[in-house]
Amino acid sequence: MPIWKRNLIVCWFGTFVTSIGMSQIAPVLPLYIKHLGIENAGEVAQLSGLTFGITFIMSAIFSPIWGQAADRFGRKPMLLRASFGMAIIIGCMGFTHNVYELIALRTLQGVVTGFATACTALIATQADKSHAGWALGTLSTGGITGSLLGPLVGGFIAEHFGLQNIFFITGGLLFVAFILTALFVKEDFKRTDTKVMKTKEVWQALPNKSFIITMFITFFMITLALYSVEPIITVYIQQLSSGTSHIALLSGLAFSASGLASIIAAPRLGKLSDKIGAQRVIFVALIVAGIVFIPQAFVKSPWELIALRFVLGLAVAGLNPSVNILIKKLTPSEYTGRVFGITNSASYLGVFTGSILGGQIASSLGISYVFFITSALLLANAVWVYFKVYKKLNAREIRMNQTLKEQK
Repeated sequence: MPIWKRNLIVCWFGTFVTSIGMSQIAPVLPLYIKHLGIENAGEVAQLSGLTFGITFIMSAIFSPIWGQAADRFGRKPMLLRASFGMAIIIGCMGFTHNVYELIALRTLQGVVTGFATACTALIATQADKSHAGWALGTLSTGGITGSLLGPLVGGFIAEHFGLQNIFFITGGLLFVAFILTALFVKEDFKRTDTKVMKTKEVWQALPNKSFIITMFITFFMITLALYSVEPIITVYIQQLSSGTSHIALLSGLAFSASGLASIIAAPRLGKLSDKIGAQRVIFVALIVAGIVFIPQAFVKSPWELIALRFVLGLAVAGLNPSVNILIKKLTPSEYTGRVFGITNSASYLGVFTGSILGGQIASSLGISYVFFITSALLLANAVWVYFKVYKKLNAREIRMNQTLKEQK
């Protein structure tokens, strides 16, 4: 087995587990805050939002910093740092005595993250060109699936093993990821720059800045779209269900269906990106995802919603690996970690913004408008990608082909 394939297996597991660690607390957070002594319902809701969101805000801030460190010191040290740090911090959450200790630990969790950034940079620089799309597509399923299945996993553990064991079990899995990384991930790291460049200097040195900005916005929109339904999914399922007693299970299935679809589709769409061009897959996937959101506002049963969320996951699966492929192609290798760190920040901001936006839209306009507005944002992003990336890269390919024909 090539080294990059073995690294991919370990990185997939680690990315999956760290993504679960970021999101598994969502469905049980109000219960745990009550367990820690907060009784007022309004205060519980306020503290739940702060406790959940602070991790993603801190991750967005520190992800580029750890990306820069990965470029300077190697990707494997960043994998070890992130997995070990999160294992300890999440494990300690099970011992908290009050909500302020929990908020402090969730803040630290956001600070030490960076596993996904280092994994993406490692696989992008190691995999050969013909397999890059497949490799990055496979890796992306770990993050997407972990994020979407995290709430379902957290709810299952809480129901069967107790609230505190969520943190102990997740921390234990992260420690397993740390051990596997230490034993099996191999990296022949050669630092290419001796000067520590400031963020402004790195940005000035990057070619194709408009492409990178477009990819940043696209990454943001992907996660915003996936998480815009998080605040309203349980209420929507209740409206669609008549007398069923399995609201929690159906809500978990509806939210996680996109992640399950991504496991199936992302490697294949990543491979397709290698063949036909990542810009084509991104453009089509954004259009399909935008269209699929519309009928979700008109479903009559939870199973129709689950089916459409599954189709959405098939479309979204083509976005992450294709975005990463374009970033790899358009970014010099010595800056790869920093640029992937920036785009991962966009993803974290998308999680936070999507959750807030979905709740605000539902309370102000109604649940249906969450789907309409998210659809409009994705379709607008598709138009932007068409003019900023699709047309330009296609024109570049045509010029290259003409040059090759003339040379022959």
